Amino acid sequence: MQRKFDLIALDVDGTLLTDEHLLPERVKEAVRECARQGAEIVLCTGRGPMGAFPVLEELGLNGTLITHNGAAIVEFEDRSITFQFDIDGELLEPYLAYCREKGIHFDLNTAYDMLVESVSEAAEAMYLQHKTVPTVLPAGGELPEGLVKLSVFGSKEEIDMVQGDWERDEPGLQLIRSGDLFIDIQHPEASKGSALRRLAEQKNIPSERILAIGNYFNDISMLTFAGLGIAMDNSPEGVKEAADVVVGTNNDGSVASALREYVINPQH
Repeated sequence: MQRKFDLIALDVDGTLLTDEHLLPERVKEAVRECARQGAEIVLCTGRGPMGAFPVLEELGLNGTLITHNGAAIVEFEDRSITFQFDIDGELLEPYLAYCREKGIHFDLNTAYDMLVESVSEAAEAMYLQHKTVPTVLPAGGELPEGLVKLSVFGSKEEIDMVQGDWERDEPGLQLIRSGDLFIDIQHPEASKGSALRRLAEQKNIPSERILAIGNYFNDISMLTFAGLGIAMDNSPEGVKEAADVVVGTNNDGSVASALREYVINPQH
């Protein structure tokens, strides 16, 4: 039977990984089988490359990654950056002032570097789960060039408050709710969907031959671009409504079930 999908775009947190940030064996096996059958596997994540590379290594694969919610496309083998959306540091200043005033944890990201002014105990545990090590900057220093993302982290209640406050402001940059505990501020044109479109055009792959799986609002753009967009059952309702299909949860390893049904042993 001819392969139906040439590219499989996979979100990481809440999709491939369980809530304990583990990669189930059955998911690894299914992803590897898709790769053996000739499909290109592309991780599409809100994480930066250094947080995404360990997941690709655990899968035993290499290739292209869409990182920072589509703000940077990188290559695993030589660590090259093939594309990135820079943001103007001056536009970030009001967001940084807000975080400092309210005591909200934030990190600043270039394509490869994660920079913080301080690290709380909760943030340190989060970075450990994501297998990333931020660099501590002196407070009040100049912002570096090549920033692609400001990410804020806190309790769901804190992040709900931040989202409410920031959505009332005049939007100079894009606000992306990338998880219950995270908000990302990025270039207005950056998204997983736009990065996936760019990558598909480079590889001459039509959208109908792309399958995408995700679980949160930052995945909607890639789910709607792909020929088949699959949402996890642990997704918010708005994400499920945007998808073509809903499967089980990340904790059940349901990416494996989806790949077996639609890629490895398709019955339709």
